[in-house]
Amino acid sequence: MRSFQVGGGLIVIDNQLLLAANRRRHGALEWTPPGGVIDDGESVLSGIAREVREETGLHVPDWTGCHYTVTVDAPDMGWQMSVESWFATSAHGEIALDDPDGIVEQALFVDLADVATFLADSPLWVRMPVVAWIDRGMCPIEPFAFLVTGSDRSTARVEHVGQ
Repeated sequence: MRSFQVGGGLIVIDNQLLLAANRRRHGALEWTPPGGVIDDGESVLSGIAREVREETGLHVPDWTGCHYTVTVDAPDMGWQMSVESWFATSAHGEIALDDPDGIVEQALFVDLADVATFLADSPLWVRMPVVAWIDRGMCPIEPFAFLVTGSDRSTARVEHVGQ
């Protein structure tokens, strides 16, 4: 079973959340908060800061805390993921893409009221926690857990199994 740690940046400025458009291998475009896999030996906060810088060009000077976590188990595909999503209310610089993975096509700040629309095609383990976090006033919330069954992403079933 392959296991990996992911960090996400919940950056809200002027009632707008920073989102990145990611082109996936199967061709779909998925909007998510900026973030990605934490490298071996890297702290979660350092990894989030690096991912935000690579995906958006922005520098975040301070993170105020982890606002939620997510676990995703996909035993039929042989992987499990744990996510920490950290909150920030400031960022420096201008949006400029420099994603070494080459999947981020756009980054922009989205009005909080429009975030759910942008996330409509994103995985449930991205969409549900972000929308719940916004709906609950952008305060720290309980953890989320998901189970993915099936060995093909296009036909796999994603189930929310707990908070």
